[in-house]
Amino acid sequence: MKLRTFFVEDNPTIRENLIATLAELAEVQPVGIAETETEATDWLAQHADAWDLVIVDLFLRQGSGLGVVTAFQQRLPHQKMIVLSNYATADVRRRCQDLNVDATFDKSNEIDSLIDFCMDLSNQKNLGTLNSRK
Repeated sequence: MKLRTFFVEDNPTIRENLIATLAELAEVQPVGIAETETEATDWLAQHADAWDLVIVDLFLRQGSGLGVVTAFQQRLPHQKMIVLSNYATADVRRRCQDLNVDATFDKSNEIDSLIDFCMDLSNQKNLGTLNSRK
């Protein structure tokens, strides 16, 4: 089974490349996209059981990825929230951890780690063990 993934990214080129890479390498199935905080929070709330993973950029066309993360601190145990940003500083990572983010990756130098994380989640889903918080 593929990892049902929702992407919150306002840069079409980055989003398309990310989706293609993760679909090919990490058993990710895109279930939707959003370019703004409002679009993301609305879709995720309306489709509460339709996703396993959300990948969120911090800086969006409208609103913030932190707003998305804040809205979904409480979610089902198997649902994971990842922040992928060019601004994954130590402070940002701490803030994300405080907001119950499962992982934070830097776009510029941690894409391989993101792929590994997604592959691990996909394997856990296929084994039926994707139920606990990290």
